[in-house]
Amino acid sequence: MTIHSAVIQKLLRTNAHLGRRAAENHYKIYTYGSRNGMTIIDSDKTLVCLRSACNFIGNLASENARFLFVNTNPLVDEIVEQMIKSTGCRNDNSWRLGGFLTNSLSPKRFRSRNQKFNLTSVYRPDCVVIFDTERKSSVILEATRLQIPIVGLVDPSMPLETYERITYPVPANDSVEFVYLFCNLITKTIQYEQKKLTAANGKVVKEEEPKIGEAAPLVDKIKIDGINDELLVLPYEGLSPASDDPSEIKELLEKLVVFKIDSEGTKMGFDGPKSAIEISNGLTSLDLLSNYIESLNSKYGCDVPLLLMNDVSTHNETLKNVEKQSNKNIMCLVKDQHQENDVKIAFDQKEAFLSLKKSGKLDDLLLQGKEFILMLSSDNLAEVVDPNILNHLIKNKIKYCMELEERFTSTTTMNTWVNINSIANHPQTKLFRPPIAVTVPASRNLPLEETSDLLIFKSDLYTCDKGILIRNEARIDPVNPTIELGPEFEKVADFESRFKSIPSIIDLDNLKVSGDVWFGNGVILKGLVSINARPGEKIVIPDGAVLENKSINGQRDL
Repeated sequence: MTIHSAVIQKLLRTNAHLGRRAAENHYKIYTYGSRNGMTIIDSDKTLVCLRSACNFIGNLASENARFLFVNTNPLVDEIVEQMIKSTGCRNDNSWRLGGFLTNSLSPKRFRSRNQKFNLTSVYRPDCVVIFDTERKSSVILEATRLQIPIVGLVDPSMPLETYERITYPVPANDSVEFVYLFCNLITKTIQYEQKKLTAANGKVVKEEEPKIGEAAPLVDKIKIDGINDELLVLPYEGLSPASDDPSEIKELLEKLVVFKIDSEGTKMGFDGPKSAIEISNGLTSLDLLSNYIESLNSKYGCDVPLLLMNDVSTHNETLKNVEKQSNKNIMCLVKDQHQENDVKIAFDQKEAFLSLKKSGKLDDLLLQGKEFILMLSSDNLAEVVDPNILNHLIKNKIKYCMELEERFTSTTTMNTWVNINSIANHPQTKLFRPPIAVTVPASRNLPLEETSDLLIFKSDLYTCDKGILIRNEARIDPVNPTIELGPEFEKVADFESRFKSIPSIIDLDNLKVSGDVWFGNGVILKGLVSINARPGEKIVIPDGAVLENKSINGQRDL
């Protein structure tokens, strides 16, 4: 499941897609249709608007702006108050009086032609965030008069004159669950920008590093070896930093082995190992990884080996691909087919560790002075060997650590660091307790799970340098576009045949393609683009076409 699918499921669980009445004409751009007199809001559009609103709030927070949060629903008062407390934003409840920003609705004794009264604070807010927009039209009117931008939830029944005054509308049902999700996103966005602002101003708060099992924050529970343990999560900023001295970094990296399970590409209709799928400029994911490790070894003068574990069905083909890179330190093993009845660690780690032990490779690595294995996620293309994490693990004698990427309200497990000696001596015991995790930036998670992900990496949104995928700086939105391709694009061969060349998607927000659709050369996609070919009909996007905020339901629409 992709991150986009997981987030859409969260939106559906909050009933964000359920509108109360038939939609007004100006609202239909956000709707998917209607059922039993109820408007169905398009969750993809809700997600795009959420991103835009959070990006705007984040930009204001980076400038230390003032926010005013407006809510009249008593069911979510506690949620909003908790958000205000967590972000440290000052909030004024005197907006409940008429004329809180201007004196247009003030009592008559306060009105004057030559003098205006502000019944609240001296400083007006830089942004007004409204959680029940329909019931606070007076607040919207006053904020508009002072040209204060408004972020607000919008309902299908909202009149046009009110809707037009919302700077960043978020189409959704203002259920308690969705307001909780929205407040959570706002909280994380503001806190992230506040940390960046503090760091930029040179303000460093000296804190003792949390000891394992004591001060480390608990954020989730994860099942390891069939037992529910509380996962101790450390922020990346709290790690013991590695030295800037290249010789000391070399000493750290000499203790490391990079390990990856080369899975089959059958989920994408690819006959062969997933590492053989072409990603960028004729390079496969195996090429990217081996080039990255080679550049790392060349930079620091170290010798970090790459260890691949293959299925029996793909082992021979992987060996052929490795032979093309004979100058690099790459070793291949076949996964042991022995199965156990107990619960496995994520990514089949336990099975992989037992295979390593049985092959005798662990003993060889220990003799070479290796101490840690970095097990890479099989779907992640953003492999980053981080000396700070390795230094923290060695310094604190941590045997097992996972990398977590937290986006929106979902947590994704990525790479895993494991002490080699622990596996070699106790491969079948529960030696990974208490489990430790480190939060890492979202840029370190570039999953290749579907052909929609392949479209992103093959496009002009990414280029490759020394095995690292680099994002195009021309894209303003920090989030990659959401792409949904129909069943006709599921297999890699079908996907490649339907594109003469991969379209430009730097300015794309959302793309939805279904049916028999073919793309010509030099196509440019911008904004929200939907292409739907009806059964029995074929749509061909001509060479050089520019599609911006366009919905295409037939060849005639072009």
